[in-house]
Amino acid sequence: MRCIPLGNVMNMIKRRMGARIHWRSCALAVWIGMAGAQPGRADNLVLPFAGADGPLSPGWQPMVFDNIPAHTRYGLVQEGDQPVLMAEADNSASGLIHRLDVGVDESSILRWRWKVSGVLRRGDVTQRDGDDYPARIYVTFAFDESRLGWGERLKLKAARLIYGDDVPFAAINYIWASRAPVGTLVPNAYTDRVRMIVVDSGAGKAGQWQAHARNLYEDFKAAFGFEPTGLTGIAVMTDTDNTGERVTAWYNALQLENITLKTSSNREAK
Repeated sequence: MRCIPLGNVMNMIKRRMGARIHWRSCALAVWIGMAGAQPGRADNLVLPFAGADGPLSPGWQPMVFDNIPAHTRYGLVQEGDQPVLMAEADNSASGLIHRLDVGVDESSILRWRWKVSGVLRRGDVTQRDGDDYPARIYVTFAFDESRLGWGERLKLKAARLIYGDDVPFAAINYIWASRAPVGTLVPNAYTDRVRMIVVDSGAGKAGQWQAHARNLYEDFKAAFGFEPTGLTGIAVMTDTDNTGERVTAWYNALQLENITLKTSSNREAK
């Protein structure tokens, strides 16, 4: 299995343009879909952080940067009767990535819950040195490449020569911003191939779980002007390497609804 070279996009949105993500470990992240489901059938897909045989589901793999030595710490903690993912960043950056191969349409929804200890004082969605977030969900999409203009097709061809055929060329970040108003949709400070959507903002709800449901099709179309055909990956990331600050975030209950399977498999993505 060839792993998603998401590093090219992620490295552009971090200051370290030339860094590469270690994707050798991604060979272990075999995507497991839904029990008894058939390819082409629309259904729901749960992406649990807790694995049956270990502290973290093997479907989630580390996403680290070569020249960022300090990595965000991820681990499971108990909240009530369920485990949740805790991320602790201290002038650090890294994430967890889950490979996917599913189709989306007008009814496809991503749901999740998260909370943060606070926001970043120097965080700013419009500035490269403020491109850190206490919590973000990073979604990479597949789409009809014939919709790209000539210049964009050249960029995609060049990226594939460097990173491989599976390079993602369009992505959305759902973020908890420091000050930008909820509903803000802007290009990433490093690349317009990544669009930022503010779903929470400010410290007013810090320490409280926030639940979100986003229509992936509608968000992608609003961001890029044409329709997506599928998803290639979802990542969670808490990063403070640009701002040099400390923050903690918690993630839980990631679920895709009304997606189309492209492979047969089990009930949950493990």
